[in-house]
Amino acid sequence: MFVDGNNWYHSLTKLGISNLGRLNYAKVSRKLVGPREWTATRYYVGQVRQQLDTILYSAQRRYMAWLGARDPRISIHYGRLEQRPARNDAAAELKRYLAELKVRIDPAVYKDLLSLAVRHAVMSVTVEKAVDVMLAVDMVRMAERNEYDTAYLLSADGDFTPAVKAVAEKGKRVFAASATPGAQLAQAVYKFIPLQRSWFDDCFGE
Repeated sequence: MFVDGNNWYHSLTKLGISNLGRLNYAKVSRKLVGPREWTATRYYVGQVRQQLDTILYSAQRRYMAWLGARDPRISIHYGRLEQRPARNDAAAELKRYLAELKVRIDPAVYKDLLSLAVRHAVMSVTVEKAVDVMLAVDMVRMAERNEYDTAYLLSADGDFTPAVKAVAEKGKRVFAASATPGAQLAQAVYKFIPLQRSWFDDCFGE
């Protein structure tokens, strides 16, 4: 089982699933593989740096410790989270609005709004790096080493299509499972498994 942590998390959030901090991947894994033998679940995610966000850093550490303790077959594999500058479209829109304003407003208010737009013209965003590449490389290498006969990819990301095709050339089957559609990936995998909210009802806790 290969879990694209970020893509998977957002797909479950869109589905309206709450209490994701208690989602037990041992239960998810056993349920997905059915009669097959579950050998391992590898969870891939960007690692929060303590200096970036101490609260989120602590929350991630607690959850990953809890997750790994559910079963020795579950392992966590970290990529990076990096801060990047990005253009703030809302700030740019505010500047345009003020420049084209047809009515007179209080000069102090105008000055404050313009200062706000300038100050927030560029914002910092967090970007996940190396996670998808790590997952794809591991999936292909493990197929080459004959470490599995069937892989389950918990993601709807079409960027995994080349890796899935490479694994298939090695005679392995790849199932993808997600709560959100992934048309490109669905065409490459042996089967795409769409998951509904009720599917997860017995996959929490313990």
